Order: sequence, then C-alpha cells, then structure tokens
Amino acid sequence: MKVLSMIQPWASLFALGENKYETRSWQTKYRGPLAIHTSKKADKVASRQEGIQALLKRHGITPEELPTGVIIATCILKDCVRITENNQDHAILENGEVVVGNDYYLGDFTVGGYVWVVEDMKMLDEFIPAKGQLGLWEFKF
Repeated sequence: MKVLSMIQPWASLFALGENKYETRSWQTKYRGPLAIHTSKKADKVASRQEGIQALLKRHGITPEELPTGVIIATCILKDCVRITENNQDHAILENGEVVVGNDYYLGDFTVGGYVWVVEDMKMLDEFIPAKGQLGLWEFKF
C-alpha cells in the first residue's frame, strides 16, 4: 500500500477528521488506497498553539501523547487539486472549490501547491511501527 508520512500534530488531526485535505507542494498522479504515517519529528511550536491543543483535546489527546514513527490510519486518495488563490482566510482550488474553517487553518494553501482530497479515513485499532520516507512509499501490511 502507498504511504504518506506526515509530521505531528498534522498527521493525527488529519486522521481524526479535523480537516479533510492534506496540502503538499507537490502533486501525485496516484489515486487509491493510502496509509497515513506519523514521522518521528513533531512540530512542537504548532503543538503548543491553543487552537491545535483544543482540537486534539476534543479527541482526548494531549500533544505529549501524539504517536510518532507509526502508521495510524488508512484512506482513499481521490484527487490532487492545485491551489489557485489564497485570501488569508480562505483558498480557492482550480476546480472552483473554496476552502475555509479548519480545512484552511490546518493546511498550507500557498498558491501553486496542491490539495490531496481523501475519503473513507479510518484510524487503525493498533498502530504499526514503520520507518517513514519522503514522498509516497510502499508498505506491505
């Protein structure tokens, strides 16, 4: 299965459904099953932000409890859409969709970047230790 490594707290917030998009500076032609991996590195500055802590708390998680170095969820990658406009409180995608709220707050909507659209996100009952890699990588379950 294809796997995408993400830094915490972004990986857990995405897997928990707090935002429906992952933003990347690069696109992929791949569509299909995708696993979400948490890299060993965590964004400690972001984890201390009040808004991030409140979102994690809704799920009974503190920043110190965020798992690292494991596959935590699976989903289906449905599309990869270019970001065409950023208005500091919302973004517009090449398909005309407007991104607001948590979806905007939890992403990097730099014009020219890409939004990865997923569906059917499922947290794993047991996380799977794995060494991450840059880009999309393969893991055999």
